[in-house]
Parts: sequence; structure tokens; C-alpha cells
Amino acid sequence: MITQVTEHPAALETCRVLERLHGVRVTVPPVDRDGLVDPAALAAALTDDTVLVSVMAADNETGALQSITELAVPAHEFGALFHCDAAQAVGKVPLDVSVLGVDLPTLVGHKMYAPKGAAALYVRDGVNLEPVVYGGGQERGLRAGTENVALGAAAQLAAAELADGASARIAGLRDDLHQRLATALPARLHLNGPEKECLPNTLNVSVDGVLGNELLSAIPEIAASTGSACHSGTHIPSPVLTAMGLDSKQALGTLRFSLGRWTATADIETAADALTRAAAAH
Repeated sequence: MITQVTEHPAALETCRVLERLHGVRVTVPPVDRDGLVDPAALAAALTDDTVLVSVMAADNETGALQSITELAVPAHEFGALFHCDAAQAVGKVPLDVSVLGVDLPTLVGHKMYAPKGAAALYVRDGVNLEPVVYGGGQERGLRAGTENVALGAAAQLAAAELADGASARIAGLRDDLHQRLATALPARLHLNGPEKECLPNTLNVSVDGVLGNELLSAIPEIAASTGSACHSGTHIPSPVLTAMGLDSKQALGTLRFSLGRWTATADIETAADALTRAAAAH
């Protein structure tokens, strides 16, 4: 199996368990400064006994968009299946499985405002899987249990918003927040991740001279995180940012802002002003 160093723990930890319990050989290529996998590095890691490649569509901390279509080509040339964790990307950027060229993309409901705990797996025709839950014939026999209609409804709403230009609106607000912070903290603010090839709703920045958790404590009116929400409450350097080459001071000075359906210009102004004041006090 091949994954990559900044992959979500949902995939990384599964790979490690398969390695520990079943002797699966796992190869983990590095990423560059923007958190992106080099297609050449992935191609070099492939061997005749590679059965699965798993690379996420968008990073959950920086929003970096991987070149999934380009990465899937060499995997298929070696006869491997390609899984893509698309949880962060679905509903925020257009995704077409036929264009991506992936065999097994996964998504989760709460990223599209559906109830937590609902998720979906797309299975390309011709791919045979063992059921994850045995029982009735729901979900093409792969998972017994009544279908989650709330997830389907949320996906329909997300698709309609994308068609109506939601991505461009949110990207404009994110860029406005970044520009306000860069102007107010010109020598201290650093963008983590690519400037263009990233999700429209995610802004990950580091502020020199202060810890991210200290900034958040000083601005309780702002809902943000010091990295992935999956690791909130921990004050250790993000493995994702460390893999991208940031030193511990930069990684610990990180804040991640996530914009959404109801984010407005007034919210951007409030967040920028509050963070600027808090950073100036340190």
C-alpha cells in the first residue's frame, strides 16, 4: 500500500494497523513545502505488488489540493486501485469521479452540513469489495442498514450551491481575511500551503512570536483552531506542517480558519481585527 505523509489519520492509522497486524508493506512518500505529493515520487514508489494507493483530495489543515488525476495514472498502470479521501473537498470544489480517475473516493456528511456520523463510499464498477457490515442487501450489499437520506439531501444542496458560485464567494472572503492579516502583520504572518491550488474555505497561517493556542485564548469570540479539528486541544507541532518543512515555532504559531455557508464580510472584519489586536499584544 502507498499513502502519503500528510494523509488524514483515518487513512494513516489504518495503514499502520494493516502493517502491524497483517504484514502489509506500507510506503509513505514525502510532500513538498506546499504539502503536495510529487507524482514522480509516487510513481517511483510503485511496484508490481502494490495493490492500493490512498491520497486525499484536499488537506484538512492547509486546504492544499492534490493532483489526484495525475497521481492516479501511474497507480493504474501498475494495476493498483486508487482510494481518495475526498471528505474535505466534496461540496467545496467540483469533483467528478470520471475525471479524477479514482476507484474508491470517500466522503463524510458533516463537511456538507449533514448529521455527523454519516459517510459514503463510491465504488467504481468492476471493483469487488467485501461488505463492511453484513446483513440485508442495502447499499449494493456492501453495508446493511437503512440508507442515510440526510446525507443525500445535503449533497444535493451542496451541488446546487456550487453551481450558484458558492466557491468563488467563499474564496473571496478567505482572500480578504488573508489580505487584512498580511497588511496588519506584514513581517509576522506566513501562509502555510499553496496560495492558489487550495480549498476556497481554508486559511492556514502562522504568526511569528506567539503560540496559536495563546492567540485563540485571547480571542474567545472567534471559532478557529490551531490545526486539524481532529487534534484540537493538543499543543504539539502539527505532523502535517512538520512534514511540509516548518520548524516547531512556526508550526506552533499556526491558526486554521474555516469559512462556511453562512460566513459574511462582517465576520471577516471581526476575525481580522480580533486577531490583529491579540497578535499586537504579544
